[in-house]
Amino acid sequence: MILALAVIGGVVITLLTGLINNTPEGLVGAVRYGYPLFWLVMIVVPSTPYVVRWLRFFIDIVVWAIVVWVILFLAFRVRSK
Repeated sequence: MILALAVIGGVVITLLTGLINNTPEGLVGAVRYGYPLFWLVMIVVPSTPYVVRWLRFFIDIVVWAIVVWVILFLAFRVRSK
């Protein structure tokens, strides 16, 4: 149950980080979104769609799922005592 909640939490948090601008200062021509890895890129050219970096997207899901799992594990452990 904790693992399923962690994966769902990881997906939700990863999608929410798609709203965070993660563009390094001085980079011109592209805007990057996502945290800790950028996984959504918008090239600043008219009529250019967003580009999803799928590997980075799945790595972000794993990272956030681990964070959520640790928090849930500690919460259930404290609650059970």
